[in-house]
Amino acid sequence: MTTTTSPQGRTELLRPDRTPVRVLVVDDEAPLTELLSMALRYEGWEVRSAGDGAGAVRAARDFRPDAVVLDVMLPDMDGLSVLGRLRREYDDVPVLFLTARDSVEDRIAGLTAGGDDYVTKPFSLEEVVARLRGLIRRSGSAVAAGRGESTLVVGDLVLDEDSHEVSRGGDAIHVTATEFELLRFLMRNPRRVLSKAQILDR
Repeated sequence: MTTTTSPQGRTELLRPDRTPVRVLVVDDEAPLTELLSMALRYEGWEVRSAGDGAGAVRAARDFRPDAVVLDVMLPDMDGLSVLGRLRREYDDVPVLFLTARDSVEDRIAGLTAGGDDYVTKPFSLEEVVARLRGLIRRSGSAVAAGRGESTLVVGDLVLDEDSHEVSRGGDAIHVTATEFELLRFLMRNPRRVLSKAQILDR
């Protein structure tokens, strides 16, 4: 992900191709879904919603979200089953459970099943947005605050497209021109499975 600052002073997250972050909201309570969707759109993100598990799986295939907000109790299947189906196709997409089930056992079940975070209803919109921002930043490429748009960051690996400098954990790494181009291509396509042919074409 890339970060930039909005006119309102918020730090916005963008995908590597400079398009808005995509979030899929899955909940069968329409008023709640609309309220949360409005809050996420205010962040500058693109939002799609689904009211049941089957719709969530279809939307994920079509929408390719960067994060999913998922209710545990859905009309056709529980959220844990939906998560299992999503994980088979999109192993690394962050999933935040948002549910009224607040027992310790429920939290453990959600996190053990592969959820990345767990927020109980009633909830604070600000908290959900903040947690999502953290999940999205940690999941892929990001430009740290204060860096230019020519900088790519994945974890502790930093690549400056203007100066052709690469560092990891603050330590400079010498790379050849070919290695630099390959690394840039991979960092511009985080969380994507690339074929040998796609890489060689670069």
